[in-house]
Amino acid sequence: MPHELPFTEDSAANRLLASNPLALLIGMLLDQQFPMERAFLSPHLLAARLGGTLDARTVADTDLDRLVEIFRGPPALHRFPGSMAERCHRLCRQVVDDHGGDAARIWRDAADGKDLLDRLQSLPGFGKAKARIFVGVVGKRLGEGPPGWEEAAADWPSIADVDSVEKVYELREQKRAMKAANRKPSE
Repeated sequence: MPHELPFTEDSAANRLLASNPLALLIGMLLDQQFPMERAFLSPHLLAARLGGTLDARTVADTDLDRLVEIFRGPPALHRFPGSMAERCHRLCRQVVDDHGGDAARIWRDAADGKDLLDRLQSLPGFGKAKARIFVGVVGKRLGEGPPGWEEAAADWPSIADVDSVEKVYELREQKRAMKAANRKPSE
């Protein structure tokens, strides 16, 4: 496992992403309609607001109204703090109920890439594209992909390809250019 995942400009947040599988999973959950580097910084802020640690049981056992307030901040942990707090709450409850509170078991116990993809898609907020990206993160960044992870991973540029914070900004520009190219010209 790497010492840091350089997805933010904050080295403590990057160390948390590398050392705490739940933090990485929550960061990926929050990477939706929100800047990537802020989404991946949010688990670090959440941990601080929960007393310095981040574990699935603590989040799952936190009253949802309280968790929404924690997400609201300031600063807010997401553009949509209420709905994302609820998704995070459900995600952590599922990690507790299905994986004994250990988020890493989602990939470490997967039989193969397809099984990992299915496990991820069963999580709140993880559609097929997000799940495929996360398979790539597990394989490329953590080096913990199960056999066949390469076939299940995203085959487009994603956070799984980021090895420096500068690449986060490059990836954002690539995504903007792809969206602009796909837009139909106004008539």
